[in-house]
Amino acid sequence: MLKTEGLGYWYQDKDQPLFQGIDLEFDAGQSYAILGHSGSGKTTFLSLIAGLDQPKEGDIKLNERSLKQIGLTNFRRHDVSIVFQAYNLFTYMSPLNNLLTAMAITDAAHAGDKAYARQVLSDLGISTDLAERNVQHLSGGQQQRVAIARTMCCDAKLVVADEPTGNLDEDNTKEVIQQFQKIAHEQGKCVIIVTHEPDVASQCDHQFRLENKQFVELA
Repeated sequence: MLKTEGLGYWYQDKDQPLFQGIDLEFDAGQSYAILGHSGSGKTTFLSLIAGLDQPKEGDIKLNERSLKQIGLTNFRRHDVSIVFQAYNLFTYMSPLNNLLTAMAITDAAHAGDKAYARQVLSDLGISTDLAERNVQHLSGGQQQRVAIARTMCCDAKLVVADEPTGNLDEDNTKEVIQQFQKIAHEQGKCVIIVTHEPDVASQCDHQFRLENKQFVELA
């Protein structure tokens, strides 16, 4: 589904890259974890495959089409959903309206379908009452579930998440990872998670560690 070809990135000096010559493949229906110490470049890698930045060299392809050909704006709108550690919800809206807005912006198949949005929220433990509240009145775990519900409502087949459990306790972390696995296995999406937590990574189907400027697949 998604692959990188000779991918490289550096800030100012090409002789000091974060990573270089990276060839990886990510398949639909699978979940992937990327581990690495702070500053190793894992979040930068995530920003590249999410279309938020462009590589210094190499290419990224979705279903054999280069992101350059697709166009980054078009790619971000239709092909990828991003889950941030800070949730990035519309803070002046309810969970329901966050989902409806996301579906409208991305031209999702269920755009405008309030019943569908409510059901997705309900499946993630967001009750009808909570769905109508301002998201700022929800707990951190509840807000992260709303962010995941937003991903499930949109049609993008690629889901990337940057430290999605960083602000959560153990119980909420377990539940959030289970939902990402559900997105991959039941919705057939490709889920790529950046994390510094080995316990989180171990629950994904595949794990990579970014070290010494290369990605090493873990057994």
